[in-house]
Amino acid sequence: MIGIVIVSHSKQLALGVRELAAQMVQDQVPMAVAAGIEDPENPLGTDPIQVYEAIASVFSDDGVLVLMDLGSALLSAEMAIEFLSEAQQQKVHLCEAPLVEGAIAAVVAAASGRDIHQVMAEARGALQAKATQLGVVSKPLSVVTSTTTNIESPTPEIRLIMSNRLGLHARPAAQFVATVARFKSQILVQNLTRNTELVRGDSINQVTTLGVRQGHELVITATGSDANEALAALQALFANNFGEDNVALNSPPAFHHEITPATHGELLGIAASSGVAIAPVVHYQPTQIHITQHHVEDVEAEWQRVQAVIHIARQEIQAVFSQASIQIGDAEAAIFDAQLLFLEDPVLLEAVKERILEHHLNAEAAWQAVVDEVATSYHTLEDSYLQERVDDVVDVGQRVLRLLAGNAPAKVHLQEPAILVATDLTPSDTAGLDPTKVVGICTTSGSATSHSAIIARTLGIPAVLGVDAQVLHLADGTLMALDGESGKAWVEPESHILDLLAAKQSAWQTAQQEARATAHQPAITRDGRQVSVFANIGSISDVQVAVASGAQGVGLLRTEFLYLDRTNAPTEQEQLAVYQAIAQVLDNRPLIIRTLDVGGDKPLPYLKVGLREANPFLGWRGIRFCLDHLDLFKTQLRAILRASVGHQIKIMLPMIATVTEVRAAKVILGEVQAELNQAGISFDAAMKVGIMVEVPSAVAIADQLATEVDFFSIGTNDLSQYTMASDRTNPRVANLVDALHPAVLRMVQQTIQTAHAAGISVGLCGELAADTLATPILLGLGLDELSVNPQSIPRLKQAIARLSIVECEAIVASALQQDSAVHVRELISTSITPPA
Repeated sequence: MIGIVIVSHSKQLALGVRELAAQMVQDQVPMAVAAGIEDPENPLGTDPIQVYEAIASVFSDDGVLVLMDLGSALLSAEMAIEFLSEAQQQKVHLCEAPLVEGAIAAVVAAASGRDIHQVMAEARGALQAKATQLGVVSKPLSVVTSTTTNIESPTPEIRLIMSNRLGLHARPAAQFVATVARFKSQILVQNLTRNTELVRGDSINQVTTLGVRQGHELVITATGSDANEALAALQALFANNFGEDNVALNSPPAFHHEITPATHGELLGIAASSGVAIAPVVHYQPTQIHITQHHVEDVEAEWQRVQAVIHIARQEIQAVFSQASIQIGDAEAAIFDAQLLFLEDPVLLEAVKERILEHHLNAEAAWQAVVDEVATSYHTLEDSYLQERVDDVVDVGQRVLRLLAGNAPAKVHLQEPAILVATDLTPSDTAGLDPTKVVGICTTSGSATSHSAIIARTLGIPAVLGVDAQVLHLADGTLMALDGESGKAWVEPESHILDLLAAKQSAWQTAQQEARATAHQPAITRDGRQVSVFANIGSISDVQVAVASGAQGVGLLRTEFLYLDRTNAPTEQEQLAVYQAIAQVLDNRPLIIRTLDVGGDKPLPYLKVGLREANPFLGWRGIRFCLDHLDLFKTQLRAILRASVGHQIKIMLPMIATVTEVRAAKVILGEVQAELNQAGISFDAAMKVGIMVEVPSAVAIADQLATEVDFFSIGTNDLSQYTMASDRTNPRVANLVDALHPAVLRMVQQTIQTAHAAGISVGLCGELAADTLATPILLGLGLDELSVNPQSIPRLKQAIARLSIVECEAIVASALQQDSAVHVRELISTSITPPA
């Protein structure tokens, strides 16, 4: 296949171009980068030897296309060719096409099997294609002005009816765009019901602003080599209802009008999250970012600055997503998936770049102008629900703007419980709130269906939104009461109002305490089998929620949160303090600490991981990464061992595929223990060591692994994708990644039977454990413990109490003989009615 080489003065720019181009073709085309020089003081430049090595790394008899930016890049490329043999020189072609657009056009053409001359022609015509797609600058972002079709060959198209309850809202829109991005074809989509223009299917903003609601008809066209495959994948998305049901999950509370007229000091608002709060107010004021527009000369450097900041913003949002997944669950956390796609929206990025390169605008002004334009396109929609998605646009826009301006993020630090008063809260703001300190939310804008309101409900924080702006003038410390069920708030409430609300709050707290009391009971089936229910956590605040929810221990402490959102690895002392604090809250309940599970698809920016991996899920991650970073690994093991004194702490190793890996890790653990002994530092010498079973090879050699460790914990998320050979992040095959598929269930059964034969326990800490539909299967398979997100614990315990092992084993026997996950789900549904 044809190879592509990108030569640039800026290494960061070249890597960004390569990443963007690679995503267009799923890494099908060999690409190499020759960019920058090894000079910390002045890293911009090009090196002929580096160019030569890059050409050699992708050389093919089909040809090599070299794309360059200005100045010495061309000279370096010409010089590099001289190092090649005469025969090789004939195969290498220098191309004057624009770097970014040319690279994208070239890789798409190369991936479709065109020859070197056709690939060069595509690269050279890249700007023309871009102009055709974008039209004149004054056109709104949400419109594709023209498309090219082959008159002799009609463009394939499909017509679909949207059945999803809320239409193409953030999560389905994100899935739609992610699916489109997997294909080379140009996908265009039109809302026939609203008679919109055709828009690009790879743009999250264009797709969302189509205003697609339930019952709307869409026409989707595809032009390109894989057009039919692309349309089939999109059709499957619609047929599967984007993986969602049409039940109103986590819906806003219904209005109740006990007191209709407004009394003295009473504010009428929108009921957004149930519950009563009585506390002093504290104002939340986000960091104000002041933008000034000015002319810039070095436009390339300015565009690189935008790209660098977007990369940081992406890491920040991924960290929010990871934390939100633990705290509020995967469904609500998926809100942040759409925010990530916003950062990758090609239409938006091209518009920002055009303002910088063509109009010489500074990055802040260019970014703000485009974000404002996108926000306006949302505001003009007739659909009120979709209008509210502008909150996510503003959230991401402000994050990037803050990073460009060099401002620190605004934080909510409360010493005592308070009601937070603000104009509005972004989804990111809300996801970061501590429910033990923020006992209520009162804002002057927002709605019950906003993403911020959804997150507040999930966190259990009472909220009244859209109250009169006079609330913004209250002094901090002013007593406020609010009722998130009726949508009312009171400033310095009178005694009779306080008495009514206190009674309502007391009744609500009593109901919650009764639920918690039930949750704190052991999980015992109808026929007397007790099952341990543990929590998956990722912070100190999570463990407090877990204990309050009835967790009998922690089955998985994800230690990655200690390593994220920082410029260097956490020290031994930092880790020790966190592990001890978590163990202290658990009060001698078991605590299983998983050692660092990064690398591959979860990189740490401050660790050099070498070349980008074509398939990170099959790459350098988990225990493989730690065994190659012994300083990092030993530091963590020392901290865990030191924290083990007086606590029930266990170590768990991730991504184990071989016995050799376990033995190597145990040798290192032994070395650390010897060092601590020599230094006279105490630790639990009998601390148990276990492994994650998430790789099929671990299942196959479970008998050998069981002799090396004290327990297994099955990670069904990874085990499912590895068993089914399907990337769970790829919408085209994600439907195959179902932990209830009989193939996966047989792997789980084999692991449990082998472990029990060897006398060791088995837990399960994947998402499957939180699905109460799957509870009969997991009990019937014989698992000793289940570990779930804290908020799922009460429901899981209730589900266990309604079942008997005898009936569960009968369901499993039948489930293992089914031929699909769909049939397994149907079997469970007809056998047992799951708890509400």
